[in-house]
This record gives sequence, C-alpha cells and structure tokens, in this order.
Amino acid sequence: MKKLSKLTNIIGICASLLLSSNAMAWGQNGHRVVAQIAFNHLTPDTQQAILPLLNGEKLAEVSTWPDEMRSNPSDFWQKQSTPWHYINMTKASEFKPASYDIPETKKDIKDAYALMIKATDVLNDSKASIEDKQFYFKFLVHVVGDIHQPMHVGRSEDWGGNKVKVKFFGKETNLHGLWDTLMVENQNLSFTEFTTFIDTNDSEIIAKYLNSQPKDWVIESFYEAEKLYNVGNADFKYNYVYEQNPLMKQRLTQGGIRLAGLLNGIFDKSAKPLVNALKK
Repeated sequence: MKKLSKLTNIIGICASLLLSSNAMAWGQNGHRVVAQIAFNHLTPDTQQAILPLLNGEKLAEVSTWPDEMRSNPSDFWQKQSTPWHYINMTKASEFKPASYDIPETKKDIKDAYALMIKATDVLNDSKASIEDKQFYFKFLVHVVGDIHQPMHVGRSEDWGGNKVKVKFFGKETNLHGLWDTLMVENQNLSFTEFTTFIDTNDSEIIAKYLNSQPKDWVIESFYEAEKLYNVGNADFKYNYVYEQNPLMKQRLTQGGIRLAGLLNGIFDKSAKPLVNALKK
C-alpha cells in the first residue's frame, strides 16, 4: 500500500483546501439536498472540471447512484461496497484516522472514511482513468452525505440503529430509518425547495463548517448519534420533530458546504483559504 506519509499529505492538503474552501443515508431527497447545496457553492472552474465526471447528469442526480446500484445482484454491490457507506464504533477512541493508508484497490476500502481517502486520491491523480474518476466521484458525493447522517457512525451491534425499534407518528420504524428518510420526508418539500430553505451564504457559518477535515465529520456524527440513542419511550411525534429538526437541517447543510469545499479544493487550484474556495 502507499505509505501513511502520502496519506497524511493528502489529508493535510484537503484540510487546507477545505479551510478555503446496510442503509441509504438521507434517502434520495436528503442526498440530493446535500449535492444541490454543494453545487450552489462550486466555483465556475470546478463546475467546468466536473462536467466529464457527471457525463450529462446533474450533481444531485449522481448523488443517489451508489444506493441505486445496490439493487445490482453482483457480489461487489451486494457485499463489498456496503461498508463504504458507514463507519461503526462504540467509542470515539476506536476511530484512528492516522492508521489509514490510501487503499490500493476496492477490496482495501473497509469503511466510509477509507472511501473518502481513496476517492480524493483518485480525483487528484492525473493518470487515473476517466472511468475510475467517474466511479469515485459519484461515490465521494454520496459518502460525504452519508457520513453527515449521524446514524452512519452508529454502533456495530445494532447496525447503526437499524435494530433500535421506534415509532414515528405511529408508524413502526427504526432509529436508522427515521434519520435516513422519515425526518427529511416529514418536511413535505422537494429537494430543491428544501435546499432553498436551508442553504446559506453567511460567510461566518461557511467558514466554521469548512474549518474541519473528513475525520472531524466522522467524530461529529458519532457524538450526535450517541445522543440520538437516548430514545426514551421511542414513540416520536411533534416534540421529536421540534427537537431534532435543527440538527437534521444542520447536518445536511454542513454536508453540502463541505462537499463543495472538498470538490473546489480538488478541481479549482486558485482556491484560497476562506476566500474563494466557495462561489461568491
């Protein structure tokens, strides 16, 4: 495998540019919201650079592709790629980002954090094929959204909340599914409407969100998931929506802003810290 020193360099580069710039997380609408927010903040250079990777589709459209492909019966889509969508842990100390090498092959990608490392490496590699870049680009767009859904950094023993049974307005569901889909769908908004409502051009908020690295996004979700495990009587109605909607909206917005910063950092070499990493 490539050595950790190269991994550290790449993550460090991504961090500085970010300063400048078994479930389906968020469901279709949530992923499209993250991608549309990101698109709203891409620089013109980045928008132009990703056209070959989009191959005629929209960023919001490709954001759901890895989930849609899970209907494919091949072993890759049914087994190998499944762990790419999440990273489970029971305590924060279990996550050791410095121990990750850049995966050489798909088989070396063990979780969502490793996927983000691999995808960033491929997209920065001028020698990578267009097919590989398209594949990892679509996965990166998707998994940045995944990792901002708190239950995708849940506990392994309950499959990230999939075994935690709850009710939502009387409907039997589980904690993971509640956060994947039901909380977002309860807004009764299209992804474009939802994006318009929660996107931001506040420079202070954007700077705060961008002042982070992918490893920070993982830990943020872990701590939020830990709080969400306190389900009480597990019969959620209007009070739960009132209490948790701000977090759900924040994680979607953070995912979109950070995805834009990550893509601008890769594709727009003129991006400068907290100045023009995002479109003005």
